[in-house]
Amino acid sequence: MFKVSEKLETVRKALIGISGVPVTPYHKDGSIDVGKLDALIKEMAAARVHNLMAAGNTGEFFTLTMDEIRLVHRTTIKAAAGKSLVSAAVGRSLADAKSLAKDAIVEGADAIMGHHPMDPFAGPSYQARYFLELADFCTVPVIAYVRSDGFSVADFRELALHPNIAGIKFASSNLMLLAEVIRSTHDAPAIWVCGLAEGWAPAFYALGARGFTSGLVNVFPQRSHAILTALQEGNYSAARQLIDGIAEFEALRTKYNNGANVTVVKEALGMLGNDVGPVRLPGVVALNDAERAILRSVVDRVTTEQRAA
Repeated sequence: MFKVSEKLETVRKALIGISGVPVTPYHKDGSIDVGKLDALIKEMAAARVHNLMAAGNTGEFFTLTMDEIRLVHRTTIKAAAGKSLVSAAVGRSLADAKSLAKDAIVEGADAIMGHHPMDPFAGPSYQARYFLELADFCTVPVIAYVRSDGFSVADFRELALHPNIAGIKFASSNLMLLAEVIRSTHDAPAIWVCGLAEGWAPAFYALGARGFTSGLVNVFPQRSHAILTALQEGNYSAARQLIDGIAEFEALRTKYNNGANVTVVKEALGMLGNDVGPVRLPGVVALNDAERAILRSVVDRVTTEQRAA
C-alpha cells in the first residue's frame, strides 16, 4: 500500500531546488496548444528543473477551465516522464481543488500545489484551514501556496507541522513575518520556499528559506540554475550579479499590479522563436513598444552571455 510519507522527502528535496512554472501555450483560436506545451515541458525537464508546477499562476490557472487544467496536468505529467517532479496546481473552491487533485493523482502527479484561496471574504485562519483540509484529502504530498501575510504565526506553524504538507511557498514580501515563522517552525520538516522568484531569493535564503519559484526557467533555465548554485554556495555577491542581469525582466513582470507577469515570459519566448500565443484576459495581453524594447535588450544580452559561456 502506498504511503504519503514515502514521497515526502522526494518532494522536499525538489523544493530546495527550482520550482518552475510553465506557461500555457495557445493556438490562434485560443485553445491550448498541447504540442507546444509538450515540447516546452520536455525542454524544461531536460534542463533539470527540479519541480514543475503544472497550471500555476504563470500557467494562467485562473483563466483556464477545469477541463483545461486537467489537460495541462495530464500533458505535463506525461511530457516530464519522471525527469522532473510534477506538482499539479489546484484551487478555487475546496471542492474544485479536491476534484482536480484526485484526477491529477490518478494521472501520476508527484505532489499537489494548492493555490491561495482568493475568496475576497475569506478569513485568514480559514484560508489556512483550506490548505489543511486539502492536505488531509490528498494521497500525495501537498505544497501550500500562501500569497498573503494575513496568516498568524500559529496558522503558519499548523501548516508546517501537518504530516502531509511538504512545503510552504511563501509569496509575500513581508520578510519580518517570514523570519518569525521560520524561527517558530525550526522543529517542522516543511520546506519554506521563496514564492517571489529569483529576485527575492537571496533575502529569503538569508532568513532560512530554500529553493525558489521561477517563470524565468521557461526562457533561460541556465541562469536560474546559476543563481541557485550561487545561493547554495553562500555566494550572495555572485547571486546578486546574476540577478542584476535579469532585473529588468522581473521588473517588467511586476507592472500593472503583476498583470504583465505572464506576458513578459510569453513575449520573451516569442523573441527566441517560440510563439506560445498571447495572455488571456484579464491579464495584460501584450506589452507596449517601450516595454518590448526593454525586454528585447534583456533577451539579447542574456542570450549573448550564454553563448559566450
